[in-house]
Amino acid sequence: MSILVYTENWEGKFKKLSFELVSYANEMAKQMGTDVVAVSIGNVEEAELKSLGQYGASKVVNVSDAQLANLSNAPYAKVIAETAEKEAAKVIVFAHNNAGKAIAPRVSVKLKAGLVAGVTNAPSSYDPFTVKKKAFTGKAFANVVVKSDIKIVTLAQNSFALVEDAKDAAIEAYAPALDATEFKTEVKETNKVTGKVLLHDAEIVVSGGRGMKGPENWDVIEELADLLGAGTACSRPVSDEDWRPHSEHVGQTGKIIAPNLYFAFGISGAIQHLGGVSSSKVIVAVNTDKDAPIFEAADYGIVGDCQKVIPEIIEAVKAAKAE
Repeated sequence: MSILVYTENWEGKFKKLSFELVSYANEMAKQMGTDVVAVSIGNVEEAELKSLGQYGASKVVNVSDAQLANLSNAPYAKVIAETAEKEAAKVIVFAHNNAGKAIAPRVSVKLKAGLVAGVTNAPSSYDPFTVKKKAFTGKAFANVVVKSDIKIVTLAQNSFALVEDAKDAAIEAYAPALDATEFKTEVKETNKVTGKVLLHDAEIVVSGGRGMKGPENWDVIEELADLLGAGTACSRPVSDEDWRPHSEHVGQTGKIIAPNLYFAFGISGAIQHLGGVSSSKVIVAVNTDKDAPIFEAADYGIVGDCQKVIPEIIEAVKAAKAE
């Protein structure tokens, strides 16, 4: 018996998210008296694979196949399901991101496993297996009981702390039998954003809404983001009006993020927007309307004009950096 973790890599490197998943799985493994096995798909160097052991993985199954260079839901699900069976995994952990949302349901069907999406804590009980997740766009919590023999969970980003538990992870190569007919989608070209902090990776996000009054006023948002090494984001009305690219739209109908710090400048706080950012550790809101819903979700709020407040924050950050 084991706990299997799908550890996604980006161009051969693991990011904080993958280590968070292993830490989470390791916490469960301690309670269940078992081991953590990580599965990595793609061309990853042995030293990088070994780094998963720093957070509790005792074994890493390395699947390096040229056919799997680009994410393809069906073959990836097949590989992970086969690995789970080979390792006798009773719990499988994915990230609650685009990859996890695409692959986990397929693995669930293949293994007849119960699936809980977007969990935020380690199980409160293992008999019966009970996990906590957010419900109603973060306004409530649900304790979900899974009765199937195999359980699958997708972990909400930034909801579990990194915990080091160094182990000398054994690396095991695995070459699955893949049929060309399983690759129904062909990736011909991949265009990636460069020179910017990607929203899903950002520890800090600086976001603006219609209260910024126009695209010409976004220079202070970008300046603050540069100073903080942050990602830039916006509300849906801003992207709909082409003030900012749709790739920056965060909310229930855009990207769902969970940074450590989220700045909301000129954003009223509609429920759809809060549904995408409510998992942020700290929310700082600035708005001229003291009754704006964003203040109910914010940890810190300033009632004021963004065009006056943001420059003051920029100067404060510069002064702090100069010390």
